[in-house]
Amino acid sequence: MLEIKNLSVSIEEKIILKNITYSFKKGNVYVIMGPNGSGKSTLASAVMGHPLYKLDHVSKILFQKEEIQDMSPELRAQKGIFMSFQSPLSLSGVTVYQLLRYPLSGKMDPLKIRNSVKAYAKQLHIKEELLSRSLNEGFSGGERKKMEILQAAMLQPKLLILDEIDTGVDVDALKRISQVINDLKSPDRTIILITHYSRILNHVHPDTVLVISDGQIVAEGKKNLALEIEKKGYSAVIKS
Repeated sequence: MLEIKNLSVSIEEKIILKNITYSFKKGNVYVIMGPNGSGKSTLASAVMGHPLYKLDHVSKILFQKEEIQDMSPELRAQKGIFMSFQSPLSLSGVTVYQLLRYPLSGKMDPLKIRNSVKAYAKQLHIKEELLSRSLNEGFSGGERKKMEILQAAMLQPKLLILDEIDTGVDVDALKRISQVINDLKSPDRTIILITHYSRILNHVHPDTVLVISDGQIVAEGKKNLALEIEKKGYSAVIKS
């Protein structure tokens, strides 16, 4: 599904990721953990094509065996990559219905879009009044995260990258968000969860846990790796 080769990424001349090579398999759920500033979100942003992040000339990103490192974020999204943001932006004058209408045009009629959005909103306990307001304007942190997962559920991407979707949400919201993530699991979809905490693993069970430190993948394992980090800290798995 997603393959990164010799991925080195810098921002403003500062090197953040250092020569990472890894293959993310179709149908699998991955959790990426690591200390603050380790490069977790940079990896996600590089895959999505954030313009501020510069890739080394030998770095390759392949999505479904096609090189995408030179594609715009918009084209990557059209090909089936969705990334949620740590701090979702507000869009004045644009409702979630309007935001979804363009990418779903030709796939779903407006009435079906509206009904599906309402159904996911009910599942996520999003107040219906928020659906008709400017997206994320005046929303709480938890409401913004719910809106991100609602959009992902509507768009049904082939590659779903969730950057700290569990940060700033209460226990009940985390359960509902996790339920939608579990509903999105599919043999044809790869899911990557970036998190600081293992609590989401009480609800979502990954196939693989990766640890990034100092711009490199330093550990790989199963759920018990995340639990060990929660108990003992990153020093238990990061070799000095």
